This record gives sequence, structure tokens and C-alpha cells, in this order.
Amino acid sequence: MAVSVTPKAAAQIRKALVKRGGGVGLRLDVKTSGCSGYSYALEFADAPAPEDLVFECEGVQLLVSAQSLPLLDGTQLDWVREGLNEGFKFDNPNAAATCGCGESFAV
Repeated sequence: MAVSVTPKAAAQIRKALVKRGGGVGLRLDVKTSGCSGYSYALEFADAPAPEDLVFECEGVQLLVSAQSLPLLDGTQLDWVREGLNEGFKFDNPNAAATCGCGESFAV
């Protein structure tokens, strides 16, 4: 089981960690919410939590709780620009459906 990032996403994570003054990496999590059942949560981490699994990819650390990993296994995090908007985009092979706004997913 694993998660990964593209080079563009890794560059953005490194940039954000420098801007915030440090941290060990980016925590990816899944919360029960949204119109499709689950939503993604991202936060910068200063230290791994006891339940975190740590993945090293493209020179950055991704922290995922053992509880969220089955829903995120195989996910690749990318940084995309669509029109005037830019941000992280999840390519999750476990997502069977997403809501119209793209903020939540179902498995």
C-alpha cells in the first residue's frame, strides 16, 4: 500500500513548508463528509502521529493514518492549474464516484 506525489505537487509541498517555517511533510486524510460520503483533508505536519504511516516520494514525506490508507491506497497527488484556479488534485483509483463539485468521493 502506498501514496505518491508528482514532481509538481512535491515542489508545491516543499515551497509551502518553507513558507510556514518548517514541518516534516503533508498529512493526507479522509473524513466522512460531503455529498458522496468521504472528503479529502490535507494539513502540514510538524511530526508524525502514532497512527501515521510515512511515505517518501519525490523528496517529500506524505503522512497517512492507517485508518485512511485503504481509501487512499494507490492515490497520486498532483498540482494542477485549471483556468485561474490551481491546487492539489487527487488521482484516487479507489474512488468509484465523485460529487459534482469534486470535493467528495465514494468507494
